[in-house]
Amino acid sequence: MYKTLVGGLLAAAAFALSHSTALAQPEIVSGPAAEADCFVPWTADTKFFKFPKKDGPYRIALANGYIANTWRIQMIQTAKAYAAQSDVAAKLKEFKVVSTGEDVPAQISAINNFIDSGYDAIVVNAQNPTAFGPVIKRAKQAGVVLVAFDNILDTQDAINVNVDQKGLGVLWANWLAKHLPDGGKVLEVRGVAGTSVDTDRHNGIHETLDATGKKWDVVEVLGKWDDPTAQKATADAIAVHKKFDGITAQGGDTGVVQAMIDAKHPFVPFGGETENGFRKFCAKYAGEGLKCSSAGTGPAQVAVAIKTAIAALEGQVVPQSIKLPLAIVEDPNFKEGQDFYPDQSDNFFVGNAFPTCGINFTAQEIMGQSKENQ
Repeated sequence: MYKTLVGGLLAAAAFALSHSTALAQPEIVSGPAAEADCFVPWTADTKFFKFPKKDGPYRIALANGYIANTWRIQMIQTAKAYAAQSDVAAKLKEFKVVSTGEDVPAQISAINNFIDSGYDAIVVNAQNPTAFGPVIKRAKQAGVVLVAFDNILDTQDAINVNVDQKGLGVLWANWLAKHLPDGGKVLEVRGVAGTSVDTDRHNGIHETLDATGKKWDVVEVLGKWDDPTAQKATADAIAVHKKFDGITAQGGDTGVVQAMIDAKHPFVPFGGETENGFRKFCAKYAGEGLKCSSAGTGPAQVAVAIKTAIAALEGQVVPQSIKLPLAIVEDPNFKEGQDFYPDQSDNFFVGNAFPTCGINFTAQEIMGQSKENQ
């Protein structure tokens, strides 16, 4: 009797474990995605996931890392604004936000806590693309949908949502090569070290410049995608190197231009991000040599990541890797009221609409939210 009882309990436990594991793993299915215009696969070879359908409303968490720049702050505000929209809020039982800084173990610990607390999905802007292996496995085993965006995860066991970050570096480098056909000295203002976005953009810049066969002298500084940090790094670089022929910056671009102005450095061709202040400068000083390519994707990509998580929980077909469009404006096409907004903050990132996903925000919706954990 004892042996039978123990055997039965073990069998039940084994069944439960195998059943929960089976539920945790999405089925690989044929495309297209449920919303094909929004959930665009990264390549023709991208696989499609169909998770077991869960009944809502859902508990979803945003596990952010770095917070100390305007893009990340606006991203948090945008996430809250999206979760507050009536049609989205109706599907959410709880929306939790945690930012843990540049400490990778702290971010992993936060994700583990969300898994242990029974959240249905976790959206993450990963501080490191390769350090999350064990927590990815735990999420999968627990049946938690994990969606990474912006700084994505080096895995095919989670959903990744991103723009072509390397392609963005290629775009900026091509802009410089177009305006500096003989090569020259370039200041490269990088982002946050160790993140996939910084690495991919950096590689795109250097591979493209190298491929021109011209002579390039690239000076790298860390700007952390932050205006004050980038401004100081640029000022220091100008003080040491005196003159640059071109500049590319991943963020903090308004601060970079301000450093040029303060140092009375001649305006030069510039490949940069989508900050409102940067675009204001590009429009104002184009005639004096500040020829800009402004491209990127606004913080609203977090809304696409949340939308993807909800779709996966609802059992809809989604790509494992989703490609978002870039928002691109280049000289001489900077239009007031469309590409930049004189009455809005310099720190506001322009391009917070993904029409194919039904996502669009006003500045008031975003700026009315807080950046704090909730």
